[in-house]
Amino acid sequence: MPKRKRTPSLTTADLVLLSLLSERPMHGYQANLELERREVRDWAGISRPQVYYSLEKLERLGFVRAARDKEPAAGPERSVLGVTAAGQSALADALERADWATQRERPPFLTWIALSWLARPGIFPKQIQRRREFLESQLKRERDVLNSVLAEVGHPYHEAVWMLKLTIEQISTELGWLDNVERELPRRAVAQNTNMRSIEIEGRSGSGAF
Repeated sequence: MPKRKRTPSLTTADLVLLSLLSERPMHGYQANLELERREVRDWAGISRPQVYYSLEKLERLGFVRAARDKEPAAGPERSVLGVTAAGQSALADALERADWATQRERPPFLTWIALSWLARPGIFPKQIQRRREFLESQLKRERDVLNSVLAEVGHPYHEAVWMLKLTIEQISTELGWLDNVERELPRRAVAQNTNMRSIEIEGRSGSGAF
C-alpha cells in the first residue's frame, strides 16, 4: 500500500504570507512594507528575515510561484510571487485545524505574577505601575488604529475591526484587573491550605514579596 504523502508543516509566517499574496502578487520587499503598514506584527510575530525564508520555502513547496510583473526582477527581494492553487488549498486546510480555537495564551506578565513572591520589597507595586502605563499607551494606540481602519474599510463589519475591538476589550479588562490587584495588595499573604510540596523560606512573611 503506497504511503500517504505528508502535508508539509506551515508556520504562522507561511500562512500570513500565503494570505497576503492571495490578494495580489508581490515581492519580498513589498510584502514587508505591507506587513508594516497593516501592523501585522501586532498579532503575528513575523520578522523581516522570516518573510524571505518563508517565501523561499513556499516557492520550494510549489505554494507560490513567480508571477509576471511590469518591472524586471532585481534579485530575491524583487522576485514577484503569486499563490498557486496548491498554496490556496494548503492555506484553506491549515485554517480548518482545531488548534486555532483550542489554545490559551501564556502572557509573560502572568508568569511574572506567579514568580513575584521572590521579588525584592517594593518591586511588586512598581511593576504593576509599569504594566498600567504600558497598557494605557497601548490602549490609546489601538483606539487610534481602529479609527484609521474604520476610515479605510468604510464599515465596522470587517475582520480587522473585530480583531482591534477584541484587543481593546482585553486591554481594558486587564486595566480593571490591575485596579483590583492594587486594592487587594495590602492583604497579600502566603497560601494557608495546600497539598503542594514547597520550599519554606525561613523568616519570610506574607508581605515580604512586596
